Amino acid sequence: MSTEIHISSLVIQARPVHMAAIGAAIEHLEGAEIHGGGEHGKLVVTLETVDESAMLTHIEAINRIDGVLSVALIFHQVEDETDPE
Repeated sequence: MSTEIHISSLVIQARPVHMAAIGAAIEHLEGAEIHGGGEHGKLVVTLETVDESAMLTHIEAINRIDGVLSVALIFHQVEDETDPE
């Protein structure tokens, strides 16, 4: 059983008229959280996933949302959940 957690941050560029629908779709992804942006077609999102495959699946799902122009992975870190630090 994996004890890793993958933390990543994304910058999403999208058509401004679709921002409400895009935000709602992202909020339905398990482990996804929107941290800012919106009005000018950019969103900052973090993902917490159990492995790299799940992270890539979430990125692909976001990229397929109507109105999303691009998804850029800005940061990716792997933490061991059993490590007390």
